[in-house]
Amino acid sequence: MIVFDLRCAGDHVFEAWFASSDAYASQRECGLIACPICGGTEVEKAVMAPRVGAKGNTLPVSPPARPNLKALLDAVASAQAAALKDSRWVGGRFAEEARAIHHGEKPETLIHGQATREEARALADEGVAIAPLLVPVVPPESLN
Repeated sequence: MIVFDLRCAGDHVFEAWFASSDAYASQRECGLIACPICGGTEVEKAVMAPRVGAKGNTLPVSPPARPNLKALLDAVASAQAAALKDSRWVGGRFAEEARAIHHGEKPETLIHGQATREEARALADEGVAIAPLLVPVVPPESLN
């Protein structure tokens, strides 16, 4: 495995793991790598500090403690679920509903749903307050 620092066209820097440099190149070429902050797929390798091994005549240094990734993801998912508890699912009508609320055509309420990248950019350009969800949400009609 290899880790790269990546930078999107929006100047967001994030870290991603790949099986090899070739795996990164093919995934990037197919548009499979997206910025976790803005969703942009124009991604390049960012400048990163090389990992240099310790000299043979020095004592090994313990690696820094890494947080339990599963616990962190569970915490993010729980926080998102709590934030969405009082939010109404609007599905693919998200852009339309958000715009109507923004313009005062509908009462101000919390909503969540689905929007294309283009719809989300248009909403942001219009000054509509939106934010991507960090954890995917299963549409209520898809639940058993």
